[in-house]
Amino acid sequence: MKNKPICPERNGGGRLRLEAVTLSVQSRRMIRQLLAIPLALGLAACATVPRPVSERAPEPVTVRIIGLNDFHGALEPVQRPITLEDGQGGRQEVYAGGAAWLAGAVARLRAQNPFNMAIGAGDLISASPLASSLFLDEPTVGVMNRVRLDFTSVGNHEFDRGWRELKRLREGGCEKFTLRQPCAVEPDYKGTDYPILAANVRMPDGSTLFPGYGIKRYGSGADAVAVGVIGLTLKGTAQIVAPAGIEGLTFEDEAQSINALVPRVLADGADAVVVAIHQGLVPETGDSFTGCGAMAGDLRAILEQLDPRIDLVISGHTHKAYVCDFAQVDPARRFTVTSAGSAGTLLTDIAVTIDPRRDDVTAISARNVPVQSAGGGRPVNPGFEAFEPNAEVAAYVARYVAAAAQVADRPVGRLSGPARRGGAGSSLGNLVADAQLAATRGAGAQVAFMNPGGIRSDLTAREGGVVTFGDIYAVQPFGNTLVTMSYTGAQLLQILEQQFANPNEPKILAVSDGFTMTLDPARPAGQRVVRAALNGQPIDPAATYRITLNNFIAAGGDGFAAFRQGTDPVVGPLDLDAIEQYLRAGEVIQVPSAGRVTVVGE
Repeated sequence: MKNKPICPERNGGGRLRLEAVTLSVQSRRMIRQLLAIPLALGLAACATVPRPVSERAPEPVTVRIIGLNDFHGALEPVQRPITLEDGQGGRQEVYAGGAAWLAGAVARLRAQNPFNMAIGAGDLISASPLASSLFLDEPTVGVMNRVRLDFTSVGNHEFDRGWRELKRLREGGCEKFTLRQPCAVEPDYKGTDYPILAANVRMPDGSTLFPGYGIKRYGSGADAVAVGVIGLTLKGTAQIVAPAGIEGLTFEDEAQSINALVPRVLADGADAVVVAIHQGLVPETGDSFTGCGAMAGDLRAILEQLDPRIDLVISGHTHKAYVCDFAQVDPARRFTVTSAGSAGTLLTDIAVTIDPRRDDVTAISARNVPVQSAGGGRPVNPGFEAFEPNAEVAAYVARYVAAAAQVADRPVGRLSGPARRGGAGSSLGNLVADAQLAATRGAGAQVAFMNPGGIRSDLTAREGGVVTFGDIYAVQPFGNTLVTMSYTGAQLLQILEQQFANPNEPKILAVSDGFTMTLDPARPAGQRVVRAALNGQPIDPAATYRITLNNFIAAGGDGFAAFRQGTDPVVGPLDLDAIEQYLRAGEVIQVPSAGRVTVVGE
C-alpha cells in the first residue's frame, strides 16, 4: 500500500472520514480494517475534536436495491406463463410481466426501506414488441422514468439503431436517425431521467459514450452512506450489433474497465460498490430461479478478475435468473451476482447493509421475485406475491398500445398452426428462411440463412389461423434489409463453422427448404460441420452459391465475420416485408417441420 500524509476531515455529523487516499487493489475488508486502527497512531500531528461521550454511534443502514435487466420494451404482460424451477425438481408457472405491474412491484419493494434504488443491467430497449419498438422505444423510457429508475448500464441492444439514436433517446429531442419518425406520440419527448452508464464504450477522442459510474448518497452526518454504481456492456457488443451503428466506438475489456474505476468510486465516497454489467451466467437446467448452481457462462471469467472490493454484481444478457454467492468460487471475492430473467417478468430484491462507522458493507441478501400480473383471465398463483398495476403507468402504456393498434391488428395471412422459435432448426426459423428465399429468388438466391437472435418471439396464429402485422413484427422487430451475395462452397463451410465462434453461446442458423446440415459441437474447431448439402448434394468447395441473409449478419454480426466475403450483392426487401409477402401468397401457409439442422448430442 502506498502511504502518504493524511489528515482526517470531520464531516457535518461528527464522523471522521479519510479523504484522498491512494490504495492498491487488495481485499476490501482488509483495507477497511486497517483504516479502523485508531487514528492517533498515525496522525499525531493532526488536530481533531473528540466526539462527545453522549453522541449516539451510527447504526447499520440498509439500502434496498431492485435489479432488472433485459426488459426489451415489454410494455404488456408476456402472453404465456413463465416456468420457475426451485432447484429440487419442482416447478411452477406464473403469469408475469407488464410495465404497470412492474411499476407496482418496484414501488412495493422500495417501500421496505426508506433508502432505495433501482438499477438496470442493459437491454432495456430494442428487440421490443410493436407498442414500444414502433415508437423507437420512447414509451419504454417513459415507463422507466415513472418507475424512477436510478441507473442503467448499456447493453448490446441499446446500439441496434446506432449510438446517435441512443444519445437522442438519453438526451431527448426529435432529431431523426432512423427510418421511423421520433416523437410520434409525445412531441416533447424529454429523454431519460436516469443516467445511462458505459464504462467500457470509448469514443474516438478517448472519452466514454456515457459516464462510467454514478453515486447515490443517503442520509446525513454520521449516518450518511453512499452507493457507487459502475455500468458497462459486454466487450463482444461489436460482434453482435450492426457495424454501421457503432462506427468509431471501441468496446474495451470488461474486467479492466471495472477495476480501473473501483478506486475512483471509493475515493468519491462510496461505501458500497455495485457493478451493472450486460453479460451473464448460464445456470444448469433445474437450478433455482432465485438460487445458484454451477456458475458457467462468459461472465464467470470476468468475475474471476474483479477487484475484491466490489460488493454486488447485477448482470444480464443471457435472460437467465439466478442469485449467486461468488465466494463459493473464490473466497477472496465475496460479492453477490444476480440476474432477473427478462421481459420484466422478474425483479431482484436486494438488501445491502452498510456500517457507517466502517464505511463498509456488512451483509447482502437477495432474492428473485416474479412480477405476477394476474387478471383478465390470467389466474393467480398463490405461491407468489401478487402485485397491483400502477394506474398511471397502465394509462401511459394504453396510450401507446392504442397508437399502435391500427397497424398491429391488420391481418397479413393465415398459418396452419403455431411456429416456435426455440432450438436448432426451429419451425419458425425455417419459416422465416423460406420467406426470405422466396423474396429473393429473382436475385438468384439458392438458400437463405436466418440468425436465431433476430427472431424475438414465437408466431402463434389467432382464431382461424389468422396472423396479424403485430404478430410478425414481434418476431422480427429490427427492420433489417435482405441481401443476396455469392460465396464459394469453401467460404460457406467456413461460415457454418462460425456458428460455434463462441462455444458458450453457439449461433445455429435457421436454413431454407432444400438445405440441410449436421453439426457436432464436440469435435475440434474447424471440424464441427459434419455434413452440409443443398438439394441432397454435398456442398462443393469449388462451386459458387447465391445466399440470402439479412444485412446484420451480412456485415459480420453475431460473430459471422466470414459473411463479409460475399460478392455481387443484390439488395432485397425488408425482412418484415418478405415474411408478410410469403404469408399472403397462399390461402393457409403450412408451418415447416424441424429437421433441416441436426446437432449431434441434442
